[in-house]
Amino acid sequence: MKKIYIAGCGGMLGEAFYKVFKEKYELKCTDKDVNDDWLSFLDFRDFESYKKDAFEFKPDYLFHLGAYTDLEFCEKNVDDTYLTNTTSVENAVYIANELKIPLLYISTAGIFDGNKEKYDDWDLPNPLGHYARSKYAGELFVKENTDRYLICRAGWMMGGGPKKDKKFINKLMKQLKEGKKELFIVNDKQGTPTYTHDFARNVSVLLESEFWGLYNMVCEGETSRLEVAIELINILGLKNEIKIREVDSKFFRNEYFAERPPSEILINKKLNIRYLNTMRDWKVALKEYLSSYYQNYL
Repeated sequence: MKKIYIAGCGGMLGEAFYKVFKEKYELKCTDKDVNDDWLSFLDFRDFESYKKDAFEFKPDYLFHLGAYTDLEFCEKNVDDTYLTNTTSVENAVYIANELKIPLLYISTAGIFDGNKEKYDDWDLPNPLGHYARSKYAGELFVKENTDRYLICRAGWMMGGGPKKDKKFINKLMKQLKEGKKELFIVNDKQGTPTYTHDFARNVSVLLESEFWGLYNMVCEGETSRLEVAIELINILGLKNEIKIREVDSKFFRNEYFAERPPSEILINKKLNIRYLNTMRDWKVALKEYLSSYYQNYL
């Protein structure tokens, strides 16, 4: 059984990777937030500790998952953002190179400026804020300094349920649980949702195929924040109970002040060309996510 060292595994994506990969691989899952019994402590920003822990495990692959993804936090904590999202990736590259093993790095649709409607794997990023810049810098370092790597770009992430989801879906579910009868949803943001379990499964396909490189990896189907919210309400059977109010992004400018691209739509062009795209339609994935993680929640 081959071994995978997974750094930054305590969040919504790490939970999916643990569940998807644990049957076929021996895993060591680490994070600075030890919030499950299958996690052990590691702060991957500490190079010596990261290296020591990885070398002791002797993995066949190194997965570097963790990052700060709260855009407002990143704008207010710039040095900490680059330490966590960029130099820690450099740590992972040095370790993977010394161990002579492939490296997985997770990137984001947020590295594009949104001036185009859609982006394929070969479009040139133009990051707008510190979160996007820090993630794109990680991409560049991986590409320029190692040969066997996977860089997989996710879109609007959903997964992990109430315990680990800090993104759009759980924010909506929390409002519904609090008894809100109106949801204020922006009508000027386009993107592609990405279910963590589908993402992890498609990474597994790439790993086994050994087609290294950079891949867009999002659920099928282009959509908007507004359409996602409407679909969620419909799946929950709350169409007649919940009112959705359309607003533009200026409505939330005090809370969400970091600049966001108007479009983060990714196209899985390279996965399709290689016939390796296993990502499902976002509506199918959303329905499965809600039924798997939010039963008896409301």
